[in-house]
Amino acid sequence: MDRLIEGYRRFRADVWPAEGARYEALADEGQRPETLVVACSDSRVDPQTVFGARPGELFVVRNVAGLVPPYQPDVGYHGTSAALEFGVRVLKVARVVLLGHAQCGGIKAMVEGAPAEARDFVEAWMAMAQPVLRPLPKGIPTEDLVNHYETEVLRLSLANLQTFPWIREAVEAGRLQLQGFRFDIRSGVLATLEGSRWAPVV
Repeated sequence: MDRLIEGYRRFRADVWPAEGARYEALADEGQRPETLVVACSDSRVDPQTVFGARPGELFVVRNVAGLVPPYQPDVGYHGTSAALEFGVRVLKVARVVLLGHAQCGGIKAMVEGAPAEARDFVEAWMAMAQPVLRPLPKGIPTEDLVNHYETEVLRLSLANLQTFPWIREAVEAGRLQLQGFRFDIRSGVLATLEGSRWAPVV
């Protein structure tokens, strides 16, 4: 807890003097972010840091592996879908960005099996992405399988976005863009998904 309080004090001393007026305006006028980001909960991959965003610029939802479920309006608990609905239909964001990353523990759990301590929820959550495991890719070394599936899971999430009727309609009308990115933790390089390949952002 002491580290959190120290961080808050640095925020008040170093950030607030420059950003205080912005926060006050956001409090008075409400939020109007242009981008909704779906990202992994991994503590090493913070969307606001990766994209250098200021307060109020990103509407962020984070979950294990940054998955987007398919459209399924029922009585279940749908935190990610609720955030998509609010961001797209209420805030009317101009783009939805999926931010994947290297060394994803959720995808590793899907490929290699979840740890025994993470089978109440993680295992079932990652089962949503299991269709990408079939068929098994040929010619990919075992040590590269997780990297391969990190890409395929992001493609699956992009496809799942299109199952939401109001997302599909907004995309077709040109009001909404969908984009996939991948952040490499070790190198700090961000790449964008262009067709079948990753293109480093320069």
